[in-house]
Amino acid sequence: MTTRRDFLGASIAAGLSLSFPQGLRSLYTPARAAVWAPLLEPQKGETLITVLHTNDTHSQIDPILENDKTYAGKGGAARRATLVKRVRKENPNTLLIDAGDVCQGTPYFNFYRGEVEYKAMSLIGYDVGTIGNHEFDNGVESLAKALQFANFDIVSTNYDVRGSALESKVKTHVVKEVGGLRIGLFGLGISPTGLITPDNFKPLLYLDPVGTSRGVTKLLREQERCTLVLAMSHLGYYPDAKHGEVGDTQVAAQVEGIDFIASGHTHTFMEKPVLQKNPAGKDTIIFQVGRSGIYVGRVDFTVRDGKITASAGRLLDLRDESLV
Repeated sequence: MTTRRDFLGASIAAGLSLSFPQGLRSLYTPARAAVWAPLLEPQKGETLITVLHTNDTHSQIDPILENDKTYAGKGGAARRATLVKRVRKENPNTLLIDAGDVCQGTPYFNFYRGEVEYKAMSLIGYDVGTIGNHEFDNGVESLAKALQFANFDIVSTNYDVRGSALESKVKTHVVKEVGGLRIGLFGLGISPTGLITPDNFKPLLYLDPVGTSRGVTKLLREQERCTLVLAMSHLGYYPDAKHGEVGDTQVAAQVEGIDFIASGHTHTFMEKPVLQKNPAGKDTIIFQVGRSGIYVGRVDFTVRDGKITASAGRLLDLRDESLV
C-alpha cells in the first residue's frame, strides 16, 4: 500500500526531472541570452566559477498559485532543478547555495516539519546552505531530525551549536574544491531575540556576526588557502541601517576577504547585485533574490593565478517566456 508520504516523495522526485520555461533578460549579457549561458568568457589560463543561490524559499515546493497578483505561476522546485542541471551542463564548475529560511510558509512544513524541503534541495543538488530563523519554528530537536534528509553541508558560523542535537549536523565552515580551486563557505544567522522563541533556540548561543566573520575569513584565507570566500547570510540587507541593524552591508564594510555574500531574511527583491567596499577598499558582492524561490541569483567569477579577474551577476526568472 502506498502511503501519503511515499506518494509525496515519489511525486517530488518525478517533478524534479521535468523541463520548464526559464530565464530573465540578463543584467550583464545580451538580452535574449540563454538563462544557463555563462555571464563571462574566460580567457586563456582563467577558470570560470558559477555560484547559483537562493534565499527564503519558505517551503514553496510548488509554483506560486495562479491567483497571486504579482508572481502567479513562478518558481517551483522542479523548475529550479532543471535550471541547475542546465547551468551545470554549461559550466561544471558550479556551486548551488542557500541563505536560509528553507522552512515555513506552506502546508508542506506543517505536515512534514522540514523533511520535504531538505529532500527537495538534495534532489536539486544543493552544495551548501545555512540556517534561517524559521528553521527553529519547531525547535532544535525537530530541526536536527529534518536535517537528516539533507545530503549537503549545513554551515553556521555565529550560532554555537555545541552540546545540542545540531552539533553533528552543522559545521562552522566548509571548503569545496571546484575547477581546481579551493572555495571557502560559511554561514551567518540573525539574532534570535524577538524572532525565535527562547525555548526553540536553546541551548544554542548567538555570536557576533562581524567578529565571527573576521575569524572564519582569516582561517579560510590563511590556513585553508582558499581562492574564493563566500558567505550565506540570514542577517538581512540593510544598506542604511537607520535603526542600528547589523546586516550584510555592515559585515562586508567591516570584514576583509569576503568575495560574495548570498543574502537572505529581508525578502529583498534585488534586480542586480550590489557592491560594498571592505576595509581594504576591495569590493564584496551582495545579492538577495526575494523569497519563495521565485528567482534564482547567479554570480560568475573568472580566476587566474589565485586572483579574481572579473565578476558578473544576473537575476534568473524561471518563467521568462523569451526563452524556449
